[in-house]
Amino acid sequence: MSYPVTVTLRRIGGYDDPGLDGTVAALFEAAGCPVGRGDRVLVKPNLVGPKNTALSCSEPHVVRAACLFALSRGAVVTVADSPAFGTGGIMARLAGLTQALADLPVTVESLDAPRPLRLAHGGSIGVSAKALDADHILNVARLKCHDQMGMTLATKNFFGCVCGFRKSLAHQRLGKDRARFARMLLDVLAALPPSTSLLDGIVAMHKAGPVGGEPFALGLLGAAANPLALDTAVYGLLRLAPDVVPLWAEALRQGLGGTRPEDVACAGEPLESFDATGFLTPETLAPLHFEPKRFVRGRLRSVLLTLRGRR
Repeated sequence: MSYPVTVTLRRIGGYDDPGLDGTVAALFEAAGCPVGRGDRVLVKPNLVGPKNTALSCSEPHVVRAACLFALSRGAVVTVADSPAFGTGGIMARLAGLTQALADLPVTVESLDAPRPLRLAHGGSIGVSAKALDADHILNVARLKCHDQMGMTLATKNFFGCVCGFRKSLAHQRLGKDRARFARMLLDVLAALPPSTSLLDGIVAMHKAGPVGGEPFALGLLGAAANPLALDTAVYGLLRLAPDVVPLWAEALRQGLGGTRPEDVACAGEPLESFDATGFLTPETLAPLHFEPKRFVRGRLRSVLLTLRGRR
């Protein structure tokens, strides 16, 4: 990939805007998305959990627009994620995705079938074979604060390709070293097939996250072939520094392309046309490593949600 990477930004008033589908398609086109006829495309939303789904999860209209784009190219489309709680199918229903996609020839699934991925700094983690075996991933992320990692944008959304409880185990095993946890996230990204990322900041989440924050109307949609570059553009818009976003800091330390402001060329709407005044990020980062009781409670909640969803 050559640099600078083009990050295309568009302003849109709301999820009911009649031009949403066309705007999303134009963004994917501008990002050079290579999806073609017969390609197995994974549309990867963010289905984090059953709380505050209208804000914490990918917005159904945006996911639908991504599916429509892939279908227009003749792709075979699967919509899937591996939520922190329950299954992809259950969370898709709770988040309104199942209804939004009901009339489309797409499959809604969980990112399961783990395949061991050897991590560069030791150990391994189970990444879904459905993600690894896709021809292309359309990564549909939500612009949100994150209590433990500062922000969760396009790059961190790929963590959902790690299967089920293995994400919680990663918190337990790697969470005492934030830089090591960030390295794991970047290892997962590097192992995945080619992707094009779409970031939804029409209504973002600020103050806290990825679940318990508050809405912030930014009116932004952005796309790029490189998720790191898309994130870097947003960090600039929000006037953030690497020391408050551990994933960005680690990507910079590794010298990954797309992580420096000079690696990014913004197209479409200029950054200064989006007003982020008043957007608040967490003042301090919460521990990544879960206390044992919290870890056990989380696993029980996930099992109970799965059992209820199968009734």
